[in-house]
Amino acid sequence: METGLAKRRICVATSGRADYGLLTWPMRDIAAADGLSLQVLVTGTHLEARHGMTVGQIEADGFAIDARVPMALTADDPAGLARSSALGLTGAVEALQRLRPDMLMLLGDRFETLALAQAAMLTGVPIAHIGGGDVTEGAIDEGIRHAVTKLSHLHLVTHEDAARRVIRMGEAPDRVHVVGNPGLDMLTRAPAMAREALEARLGRPLGARNLLVTFHPVTTLPDRGLAELDALLKALEPLTDVTIWATRANADPGGLAFNAALEAFAAGRSNVSLHDALGPAYLPLMAACDAVVGNSSSGLAEAPSVRTPTVNVGPRQAGRLAGPSVLHAEAESAAISAAVARAMAGDVSDFDNPYGDGQSSGRIVRALIAAPPRDTLLRKRFFDGEPPHA
Repeated sequence: METGLAKRRICVATSGRADYGLLTWPMRDIAAADGLSLQVLVTGTHLEARHGMTVGQIEADGFAIDARVPMALTADDPAGLARSSALGLTGAVEALQRLRPDMLMLLGDRFETLALAQAAMLTGVPIAHIGGGDVTEGAIDEGIRHAVTKLSHLHLVTHEDAARRVIRMGEAPDRVHVVGNPGLDMLTRAPAMAREALEARLGRPLGARNLLVTFHPVTTLPDRGLAELDALLKALEPLTDVTIWATRANADPGGLAFNAALEAFAAGRSNVSLHDALGPAYLPLMAACDAVVGNSSSGLAEAPSVRTPTVNVGPRQAGRLAGPSVLHAEAESAAISAAVARAMAGDVSDFDNPYGDGQSSGRIVRALIAAPPRDTLLRKRFFDGEPPHA
């Protein structure tokens, strides 16, 4: 702990729907913990109307927002995202200088996250990073995740394989903690949402059969995965007796074209419901669906815990740890159709989830409390040894 009776100020940064659902319980537990004080920094798509202005959900959940860092995410080409990243970096530096946190907590591997990590480095704020050591070979997130790991000082990883990778990158073993996926805490600690309440949030009733579809750009491909999305939509076309709940793509390069294709697909199809973001309805809807289809990490990390099969399409999540309820399909329509049929028939062996038990938030808080003081954290040495139990 820091000297004296002052609480250790933990600034939790969230940039969009991809991280906020995973950070909700850690934020609540940090706010409630003896010795810790929560600060909230909001940036990225949370502050964009075309992405649902999801900052409102954070406020509705009762969190006071200490800093807003707009990024003007009006374009999704490389130059536009670079300009947005520069705005995020500048705004985050100013926010951190004003808030003076003892630690900045980040989750994941988005380009917004890298800007926040750079800001912390420039202002001398130690970083606690959730989700390092994973592998996603089909996205630029792969390099961003490892870059953030090297800029971080406390590593809160989701499984043992990830811990070993982080240590092999030169991070000291005593700063690496296996905590699991904090998104699963929503399933163990939040009350179940009644079907009527879920349908009210969704704005329409569930169907007799339901699919949850989330497909994001594949940022390592020349067309950003647009051909893969086309194959997925062709596979979904014949399923006229299935209600398809789809979410728009995130703010990755190519996202605008993806959203245009999704909107064109939904137009005139009464069985398709397209949403900017589902917020608190996302996991309850996932639990109510016959399968999750697409290339979101949620199909690998959360779906097994609600016993919903996943069809993981294409290479975006290639290399990421996956349990037996995840069916992998090449990004061509026949393969996707076959995998969806298997998933909807319940043709999976079991629902073991390698990402934890829904008790991650407490582990995260304990690691934050036990972490060395700020000045000690900032002095990093490259660890040249072998990971424990390698």
